[in-house]
Amino acid sequence: MGPTASGKSAMALEIARRFPVEIIAVDSAQVYRYMDIGSAKPDKSTQAEIPHHLIDLINPDESYSAARFREDALLLMHEITAHGKVPLLVGGTMLYFKVLRQGLAMLPAADDAMREELEQLALKQGWPAMHAVLSQLDPVTAGRIQPNDSQRIQRALEVCYLTGKPMSEMLGQQQNTSFPFRVFNIALLPSERGVLHEHISQRFSVMLEAGLVDEVRTIREQFNVSGDMPSMRCVGYRQVCMYLDNEIDLERMREMGVFATRQLAKRQLTWLRSMNELRVFDCLDEQLSSQILRFIQEKRIFS
Repeated sequence: MGPTASGKSAMALEIARRFPVEIIAVDSAQVYRYMDIGSAKPDKSTQAEIPHHLIDLINPDESYSAARFREDALLLMHEITAHGKVPLLVGGTMLYFKVLRQGLAMLPAADDAMREELEQLALKQGWPAMHAVLSQLDPVTAGRIQPNDSQRIQRALEVCYLTGKPMSEMLGQQQNTSFPFRVFNIALLPSERGVLHEHISQRFSVMLEAGLVDEVRTIREQFNVSGDMPSMRCVGYRQVCMYLDNEIDLERMREMGVFATRQLAKRQLTWLRSMNELRVFDCLDEQLSSQILRFIQEKRIFS
């Protein structure tokens, strides 16, 4: 695990070429078909060489949840171990890692009638006003959500009204669940944040040169997606949507895409620093590969 542009995928391939593993992607963008460039999805030849799972599961106009990830990942982990290999989970969607290990909070299921009522209120008052209501009911959750983040505001209010409790309180009451695997947590963290930022900038430029704008344009033509849908809210895709909607120019789109990716990396690093039992490696170290391979050998994971 590690922040975006830390070299997780490349390192995973090195491990897979040396040890009997199958890769499970822990990535909320790679689950979408056709979203290849912006999600840094491994190409078809790489996937043919090394088994990858939880990639290309759904179309961009569909939704995928942390709950479904946990169910899918656990099933795969049992299948992979059953035929004598080791699951190698690789990605940067930290919520998925947390839910996999700790289980899910007991939140109520979506309520269509409540959601319709909230949407009608938002049409009249606007989502910033709805955010102000959430700030009174659940200030902790409201502090984590932008005033125009309609999807998250709606869900947080829905939970408040259905349960009479703040969502932040309920998220603190995780479902008691066991995790039936021994885990080694390998984290790739940068020794210099500025170097990681430069890698992010370079990678976003490469994505644009590889055809990211055309990729998003094709998705929008093929599927009924809007900028507020989960797939198009992914970093990079949101900014390209704004460009295609003539809200920003090409240079501004690039600047915003790089900034959003850096903010994502910052959030990922915050998650990682709060986690226990991590074996941390400097993703900028020239000896990174040999260090991680030696760590794996010393742990006798495959003996």
